Amino acid sequence: MHEFAFSFNLPQMALATSFEGKHGSVRYWVKAELHRPWMMPVKAKKEFIVFEHIDINTPLLLAPQAGTKEKTLCCWFCASGPISLSAKIERKGYTPGESIQIFAEVENCSARVVVPKAALYQTQTFFAKGKGKQIQQLVSNLRGDPLQQGKSQSWEGKLLKIPPVSPSILDCPIIRVEYALVVYVDIPGGLNLSLSLPLVIGTIPLHACASRTSSISSNCGSVGWLGLPEGSYREKKKDFFFVSSGLKTAEL
Repeated sequence: MHEFAFSFNLPQMALATSFEGKHGSVRYWVKAELHRPWMMPVKAKKEFIVFEHIDINTPLLLAPQAGTKEKTLCCWFCASGPISLSAKIERKGYTPGESIQIFAEVENCSARVVVPKAALYQTQTFFAKGKGKQIQQLVSNLRGDPLQQGKSQSWEGKLLKIPPVSPSILDCPIIRVEYALVVYVDIPGGLNLSLSLPLVIGTIPLHACASRTSSISSNCGSVGWLGLPEGSYREKKKDFFFVSSGLKTAEL
């Protein structure tokens, strides 16, 4: 039995986070070959995972996100009163395991019973040969109480949990992964009144000094978002090499 330890440097460039999507993926692996005279070489291949860290403790990602919209329902020549929606979240950057505090105000002056709702969406965009393909997936959602005519409803920090998901991928030329929180009013028989607030899912959680209200889950380091079964990961942990683009080094 002979063992050969070696190390190598990863390229000094931004490396996209490992990702498995519907129309494409980002994968990294190491190959080794044993050459023998007059015989076929023996080959081995092992995949490793790269995290391109996104620190949410930056002014851009700590800035609050807010918006307001209004809509009037019309039926032929009869117009009912408007439905208004305003929503705000504390910041733009979050990490998996956190809960988004949603502050919203909905006023229903129409003749219909409407329902305020919120949903977190992931948008995957794939580029190849000058063309792009995009899919959107629902990550998490919640709903408020039905709202009668002339009534209003306030959300004072209603919580929407972020499950284990892939971090945002924003700098890769062939794959982008983006997130948005959509706060909307479900209007029966009409188009919904929607307000979209862009989010960035990062890897470095909020520092304690930045906010006292953050609730980081102890499971935010889960690799479930990579599509790897959690059980098999525990059994084969030695087969995976977690590296950071900030370290630029991997050791086997």
